[in-house]
Amino acid sequence: MKRSPITGTAYTETLRGVRCVRLSVLTDETTSPERQREADDRVAAELNIDFGAGDALREAVDLDVSASTFGPFERPELGGWLARPDEYDALVWWRFDRAIRSMAHMHELAKWAREHRKMLVFAEGIGGGKLVFDFRNPMDPMAEFQMMMLAFAAQVESQSIKDRVTGAMAAIRRMPLRWRGARPPYGYMPAPMPKEHGGSGWTLVPDPDAVKIIERIVRELLEGLTVSAIAVGLNADRVPSPRDHWAVKKGRDKGGRTGGVKGLVKDAFLWSPSVLTRLLRNETLLGWKMHKGKPVRDDQGNPVMATTEPIMTREEFDRIGTVLDERSIDNKDRTDTDALLLRVIHCDSCGARMYLNKQENKQRPTYKCNPYARGSKCEKSANIRGDWADDYVEAEFLRLVGPIQTTHVVVIPGYDPEPELRTTREEFAIHQAKEGKQKSKSALAEWQKRYDALDTRMGHLESLEKRPEQRIVTPTGRTIADEWAAADTAGRRALLVEAGARLEVKRGTRGGWRTLDLRRVHFTVRGELDPAAEAVAVVAADLKSAALNDEPIPGGRMRLAEPARELVAA
Repeated sequence: MKRSPITGTAYTETLRGVRCVRLSVLTDETTSPERQREADDRVAAELNIDFGAGDALREAVDLDVSASTFGPFERPELGGWLARPDEYDALVWWRFDRAIRSMAHMHELAKWAREHRKMLVFAEGIGGGKLVFDFRNPMDPMAEFQMMMLAFAAQVESQSIKDRVTGAMAAIRRMPLRWRGARPPYGYMPAPMPKEHGGSGWTLVPDPDAVKIIERIVRELLEGLTVSAIAVGLNADRVPSPRDHWAVKKGRDKGGRTGGVKGLVKDAFLWSPSVLTRLLRNETLLGWKMHKGKPVRDDQGNPVMATTEPIMTREEFDRIGTVLDERSIDNKDRTDTDALLLRVIHCDSCGARMYLNKQENKQRPTYKCNPYARGSKCEKSANIRGDWADDYVEAEFLRLVGPIQTTHVVVIPGYDPEPELRTTREEFAIHQAKEGKQKSKSALAEWQKRYDALDTRMGHLESLEKRPEQRIVTPTGRTIADEWAAADTAGRRALLVEAGARLEVKRGTRGGWRTLDLRRVHFTVRGELDPAAEAVAVVAADLKSAALNDEPIPGGRMRLAEPARELVAA
């Protein structure tokens, strides 16, 4: 016969128990799951509690779960067992802090144990001995009273630990090169602090695996791909997203709980346009320390560095930001469509874009102006057979700019202090709005210190000169016609868009035309190639007038059979 050290209750039968294991940080060896299981097994043997075995093992294992953040009923494993109280008689933990860290959570757990008449056991309590709270007798209030007293002590300890950690993190945050721990920003990984910088603690260095991905992202962005297309490619190649990258590095499973829908768990987190944009606009790429989305600054207003090896220079970072800004309004380049003239073909009446409409009855696809989808009106909305429009534009484009030689452009980034100056001004304005709201001299001194630091930084940035971007242009030995022949639909569409190509289509007339009515279409090239296109047109006109006498009648119609081949051959 065994007797409870607190309530005096005797145990004459074997109790069905659930072994409870919880860990806030997976790398914490001092509170490892194995150590917790050993303690639970030891006290279970003393109290005649059985956890089962094999497939019938009763165990709740919640790893990487904070007791301060998640109450007992919110934890994945333990919450499931608490929802099935008829399957056991007792819950066993190693220590009090493995179960709860607040009086509110303990009150919920004690109320549940009293309602369902369960026993709560802790292998190591105050002073090292076990604690047994037996709620099987609902008339005995002592168990709940003692639990609430211990819960109060646990909450005070938890708050004390939190205050100490918060203070230590705030101090480390302002230390140059010193990394506080936890998951580093994407692109970096922790490393021991070099001796030349004190040799104490940890700093950040570039993560070679992540840097390769960032270089790929930047290269594809500068080559013209949109962030959507880049995200699709990364997911297709199964490249771990920033959230999963660190988990893979630490040998953990990818995915987990989302920050949105409660209870939603993903097998993996994917790249998305928003994830890419946040990454490319994050000043951690410059090596800056960030806190709550803002730079950590020293007393002079300079950003505190987290590493001696930033992934990007200020010039590179600003150049990427400029590219993102330019595409943020009209980021419509797509690789998931075979519409050659997307962003090129427009309705002559309203000027809006026309889109390829694939017919369900196997008729030929048609470019259509669809004002109703835009919530507007068009007096003479146009539509045109897709193959006619594609063939016509291909022929005209190659005629106008096909012989032009392509060039390779190398851009040497410039430097403009304005972007950082602008963000510093915004930070200064927010800080200045808090003037006069300090209630103590210490708070006023801290406010003034940051005021002076931001003011000093703005003065320094204003003293820097803007350096223009340099472009080195070299011929490739290939023509636009060569590039067109080698490109797929998406590549050809990119050539048209980059050249400033535009096709305007008027509404057709009745009569059932079997060929393209040239009076309906007007094609122009108005990009950087325009001057070169004019020169080609002059030469072509001279050659044509000398060799050909069968000029088409103005306003006539023609059937385009093999336009690209005929024109290139000509």
